[in-house]
Amino acid sequence: MGTPPTNGDLEALLQYLHERRNFDFRGYKRGSLSRRIFKRMQSISVDDYQRYIEVLEANPGEFNELFDTILINVTSLMRDREAWDALATQVIPAIINAKASEEGIRVWSAGTASGEEAYSLAVLFADALGEDRFRRQVKIYATDADNDALNQARHGRYPEGKLVEAFGEERASRFFEREDGYGVFRSDLRRALIFGRHDLVQDPPISRIDLISCRNTLMYFTSDIQTKVLASFHFALNTGSFLFLGKSEALVNRTQMFQVVDLRQHILRKDGTATDVAMLAAPSQAPRQTRAGKPTQIRPLEGIFEHNSIAQVMVDASGVITLANRAARRTLSIGSTELGRHLREAEFSFRPTDLRGPVERVLRERRQVTIHDVAWQTAIGNEDPATLDVVISPLEDQGGALITFLDVTRYQHLRSDLEQSRRELESAYEELQSTVEELETTNEELQSTNEELETTNEELHSTNEELETMNEELQSTNEELETINNEFRDRSAEVSELNLFLESILGSLRSAVVVLGPEMDIRAWNRQAEELWGLRADEVIGSHFLNLDIGLPVEKLRLPIRNSLRNRADRGQVTLPAVNRRGRQIECTVSISALAGGEQAKGVILMMDASSRGPAGDTDGADGSRAATRVAGDGQVTGSQTADVQGADEEQ
Repeated sequence: MGTPPTNGDLEALLQYLHERRNFDFRGYKRGSLSRRIFKRMQSISVDDYQRYIEVLEANPGEFNELFDTILINVTSLMRDREAWDALATQVIPAIINAKASEEGIRVWSAGTASGEEAYSLAVLFADALGEDRFRRQVKIYATDADNDALNQARHGRYPEGKLVEAFGEERASRFFEREDGYGVFRSDLRRALIFGRHDLVQDPPISRIDLISCRNTLMYFTSDIQTKVLASFHFALNTGSFLFLGKSEALVNRTQMFQVVDLRQHILRKDGTATDVAMLAAPSQAPRQTRAGKPTQIRPLEGIFEHNSIAQVMVDASGVITLANRAARRTLSIGSTELGRHLREAEFSFRPTDLRGPVERVLRERRQVTIHDVAWQTAIGNEDPATLDVVISPLEDQGGALITFLDVTRYQHLRSDLEQSRRELESAYEELQSTVEELETTNEELQSTNEELETTNEELHSTNEELETMNEELQSTNEELETINNEFRDRSAEVSELNLFLESILGSLRSAVVVLGPEMDIRAWNRQAEELWGLRADEVIGSHFLNLDIGLPVEKLRLPIRNSLRNRADRGQVTLPAVNRRGRQIECTVSISALAGGEQAKGVILMMDASSRGPAGDTDGADGSRAATRVAGDGQVTGSQTADVQGADEEQ
């Protein structure tokens, strides 16, 4: 296969792909990436990265071939059955039990390739929920960076044998409609799946997800990019939701943000820890610049605002509601229809207190206003009233205002408890102080040991990912070889069938038939020829006809055969005295016909009919007479005459 170039221009090629086609492969591991690119370069006989950039410039269609080679779409239905069984028994029931009967369930299949994982998830959820609830509640977002793979995935069409192997006969028949040896995912359930292009490195994550499945995808990325993608997944998941990784993506030292549900099957869970926003930025990219030249972090700030546990509502300079975070929507019962309406039209503008006057004053005077000790009864009505402080702050850049609802109920009850707790803490602090000193000594020793183990684990993990990548490549090559082998097998069957058909035709003729190639090599020798001359087909096939030692003077056929080879339309007939395999004198009539094939003959066909010779050398025929052709010494046909021959047949 050869070795990838080491001329250092790989990074230039990756930068070129990022600038021209917005595909950022700079976060991929260089070992597997260089092998995949070099495989494509070899197929078009290019061995230099700079030369390959020139090929991409001249031939834009080469981009698609390169991307298909780099993005290894090796996947299958229910791949790694034990992991999927764990998902079906541990994770899916937990998700369903946490949801109300009509509450939506959002699933994200990242790096879905040709869609097998997305449809596997669909079958498991439909089987667990029932088809009616599945149609009402479930949305599965299946994304990948490869558009061609997504186009294939949208059809949901897979070989029937693979469906039965993955899901069993019953589930395969229930969820797939059979069509010419394939199964197509049912159209009424297919609406729950949404396919779209998404780059895990560059594009923002899908939000409010209950389950993310990303299997055997992260192993192609570098450690920094893997950390960034995991942070995106952490941001996308709801609290308590699940992450399902592949068997080669243990990521033990990079998953502190997740709780381990099943370490063996690589099922993780998001706890209540807030996402580290700094990890969401791509490691190799600087923050975007605003027109004033200052870096902006708009998307992370939106995420912080949305997931802030303190209820907040934002209005613009004219008093129109522009944003309300999750806590505000839940606490104040703000519906999506109220976004974009004026504050005066919203119910919460006068309940729990009148906010219209204070907000207008803040918008006019640009000074913060705080309303203390506002009694608030939740919408449920069976809980104790809460006490809120409402802070209305001006937004300098946008010209609007931010309304913050601070729950201060617990602070009114905590003052007396705080003093008692302070005294207890002082006593506990003294005890802890001595314990901490002992723990610090132990911790230093453990930290040193942990660093050594971490280094060893990182090396082992990197080696495992490389092996897994090579295994994916070998599987891809094996599938290609299997396709070629099937084609060869089909063609071999066709050739065998044609050979049997030809043997049947030759065997059914009453005449001895010999087929010669253009060099007079024997190509066919039927059963009647064996009976006539005593040589089996396997003894003469491939031999030169004129070299045969049989009872027929074959040398006299040289010229007629050559005439037929030169002139396809020429047909001749020669009658020669001969001796059959039993040593009996016979008259052998040889009909010579050219074997047509294009402008020149591809060979000749010799049809030999034998009859017994009488004592005087005459020929006995079935009707007592036959036409005989005299043959000169050089084998040319000189004429014909008819002779009546009478005599008894010799003993066969």
